Amino acid sequence: MLMIGMYWQEVQLFKEETLAKGGPAALNINGGPASLLVTFPNPNQSLGYLFFIEFFVDSFIGIVIWACLDPANPFVAPTSAPFAIGLAYANMVWGFAGISISTNMARDLGCRIVAAIFFGGGAFSYMHYSWISILVNVPATIFATGYYEFLMRDSLQQIGKGHALHEGGEEGLKRHITNTGIMETGATGVLQGSGSGSDEYAMGKREMV
Repeated sequence: MLMIGMYWQEVQLFKEETLAKGGPAALNINGGPASLLVTFPNPNQSLGYLFFIEFFVDSFIGIVIWACLDPANPFVAPTSAPFAIGLAYANMVWGFAGISISTNMARDLGCRIVAAIFFGGGAFSYMHYSWISILVNVPATIFATGYYEFLMRDSLQQIGKGHALHEGGEEGLKRHITNTGIMETGATGVLQGSGSGSDEYAMGKREMV
C-alpha cells in the first residue's frame, strides 16, 4: 500500500496505458501493473513446472534456516546465521526470480490482496498460479524440516543427553569432536553428559531467533 501511495501517479498512468493497449486482462500478467506487487508466471510456463520450481526454492531455504538454528551445527555461529540465511535467499532470487518464485506466503498473500484491490481479481485467477505462490511453501518447509532432522542433523546433542551412543564408542566420539572443531568446553561437557558447551551454543541461537 505504501508503494502504491508513493508512486500513485506513475501507477495510474501505467494502468491507463495498459488498459488502452490490452484491456482489463492485461492488468494482471507478467509485465502488467499488478506485477509491480506480485509474481505472475510467463504464458508458456505450466503449473507443474512452476510447482517444482517453488518447491525446490522453498525447500532449499528451509534446509539452510534449519541448519543455522541447529545448536549442534559447529559451522554457523549465532552472529553469522543471518548472513547465511540472507545468502540462501539471494542465491534463490538470483537463480530463479526470472522464472517465477514467491518464497513464502507472508510475502505474497498480502501483496496479492492489494493487487486485487487496485487491478482486479485476476491477481488471484491468472493461470491459476496464486495457490502455488501462496501455499507451496508450507509443504516445502515441512519437507525441508523432516529432511534435515532425519538425514542431516548431527546426533551429538542426543549423545550428550544420553539418548544415543556413537557407533565408534567414546573414541569415535572424541574423533568426531576433534574433526568438527568444537571448543574444548563443549567437548568436555558432551563427553561428561553435562552438555554445558552445547547448551550455551544453543542458548545463543535461541536468543538470535
